[in-house]
Amino acid sequence: MSGLLRRMCDWLLRLFWATEMDITMIGLQNAGKTSLLRVLAGGEFTIDSIPTVGFNMKKVQKGYVTLKYWDLGGQPRFRSMWERYCRGVNAIVFIVDSADLDSHPTARDELHALLEKPKLAGIPLLVLGNKSDLENKISVDELILSMNLEDIKEREVSCYSISAKQETNLDAVLQWLISKAKK
Repeated sequence: MSGLLRRMCDWLLRLFWATEMDITMIGLQNAGKTSLLRVLAGGEFTIDSIPTVGFNMKKVQKGYVTLKYWDLGGQPRFRSMWERYCRGVNAIVFIVDSADLDSHPTARDELHALLEKPKLAGIPLLVLGNKSDLENKISVDELILSMNLEDIKEREVSCYSISAKQETNLDAVLQWLISKAKK
C-alpha cells in the first residue's frame, strides 16, 4: 500500500504543481550547445556533433519541472532568428567556448546586440563558459570580463564554467534554471 500511496501522491504533485518552462540556448557555432543539451537530456557526450541547422527542441524532466530547451544554430545566417526564440522564455542560456578566445569578441557583440532588443527585457541570462576541460580555457572571472557581463543591467545575469564532455557544474546549471521556474 505504501508504494501505491507514494505513486498517487507523486501523480497529484505533478498534476497540481508541475511546471513547464522554456529555455533558449544560443551561442556561436561550435560552442557546444547541442552537446550540452544531449548530456542534460541524459544522453552521452559525442565528440562529432553535427552543427545545428535552424533549431532543435528537446524536453527534459527534472523533478516536477519540465525544461523545454530550444537549441538554435550559431552560424551567422541563423543569428537573426535568436530574438524570435528568446521572446517570452524563462531564461536565455548563452554558451561560449571558453577555450576559443578568438571567438569571444564576436560572441560578446552578438550577445549584447541581442539583449538590446526591447522584447527581451528582464529575461534572466545564464552565460556558460563551456569546454572547461581544455588546457587553454579561461576562468569564470576572465569570461565575465571578456563578455562585458558587468555592463548588463536590469536583468539577472549568472555565469558558470562548465564542461559538457565531463559533465562539470551541470547540477549547478540545472538548479539555476529550475529556480527560474518558481518566479
